[in-house]
Amino acid sequence: MRLITGLDIGSAHTRAVIGEFVDDMSRPELRVLGVGCAPTSGVRKDAVVDLEEATACIRSALEEAEIMAGAGVDRVYVGISGDHMDAHRSVGVVAVATAEIVRRDVDRVHEVARALPLADDRELLHAIPQDYVVDQQRGIADPVGMSGTRLETDLCLVTASSAVVENITRAVEKAGYRVQDRILEPLASARAVLHEDEKELGVAMVDLGDASTGFALCFEGKIRDLRVLPLGGATLTGDLIRGLSIPFAEAKRVKEVHGAAFGKAVDPAERIDLPSANGSPRTVARRHVAEIMEERLDNLFLHLRQRIHGLHPEVRLGAGIVIVGKGATIPGITDLARKQLAAPARVGTAQEGLSGLVDAVAKPDFAAAAGLALLGADYFMETGEGASTAASGIATRAAAWLKEFF
Repeated sequence: MRLITGLDIGSAHTRAVIGEFVDDMSRPELRVLGVGCAPTSGVRKDAVVDLEEATACIRSALEEAEIMAGAGVDRVYVGISGDHMDAHRSVGVVAVATAEIVRRDVDRVHEVARALPLADDRELLHAIPQDYVVDQQRGIADPVGMSGTRLETDLCLVTASSAVVENITRAVEKAGYRVQDRILEPLASARAVLHEDEKELGVAMVDLGDASTGFALCFEGKIRDLRVLPLGGATLTGDLIRGLSIPFAEAKRVKEVHGAAFGKAVDPAERIDLPSANGSPRTVARRHVAEIMEERLDNLFLHLRQRIHGLHPEVRLGAGIVIVGKGATIPGITDLARKQLAAPARVGTAQEGLSGLVDAVAKPDFAAAAGLALLGADYFMETGEGASTAASGIATRAAAWLKEFF
């Protein structure tokens, strides 16, 4: 069995997806065999703050997925998120020596574009090609085989904090697994929920997590922008604590049970019970709760709108907005996104390229974990590397546990 595993270490929950690679079609298919989910501890704002606790929740989520799959794994594709991430453009130019452009020329121009000095505390995660230019002719998707003397490319370089990435890697390895690759989570979520025609028409993917919100912008089949904002479900909880004068646990309950993103859609007569300091009963209009949450979410979508129109005026959101993550389940979230971005909006779930236990991952909060596994399947199809077998997984984990014990 060729097993691919995606691991999403969120600030609230850690999720794992194990799938079997199926290669009997042109596009890789992942047969979902097992999923796992465990409350996260030892992680705050998408960064490890307690190695032992983070290791325990990673192991718990992966073991649950392994039990469901009936097989062990030895390596995972792990997601990286947080506002320490940065994405910027870099241009590379090379001269073409032969009569036509060959793959080696493309590799050389990529190498030139990647050759930017990084600070000691930064690490390059991805170098994503945008477009190519051959002798001033722009908008070329693949220059191989074309005639020209000058080749230029535009790469989107994604960097992250070396310390954050290294500590996540250490937690996974301490749990007994190998990190096959580290992947920015907005890329993974986009892989899971966006259709090819949506990427061509123009689409914004918004991943509303607990500690942060990931953003990916696609147009003409390419990733045009990536961003992680320090705003998520925890921010909304904090707003409710201050706005309603209630403790953390009660604010979280109110958000999950009574929360809404669009105040006008809530019945103004509907009221909810809240605790009070002196023990006397207290009620508040549910619309007031929605208005508190709407103000924060409205600012988020306004920021994204300004970023899209300001930095990418050529992009048209013909396919609208796709929202994933735990925040995608907030009632009215698509109405608010539709209003602020003036485009269609839907909640995204992972289904593209999946079979097997699809229902287990067809939830907006499993988009990143499923997308990580799908990207692993893409890599395996191209290289034949990066998959686990049941036997090697069990052997590797046993060795890791013995090493830790002694």
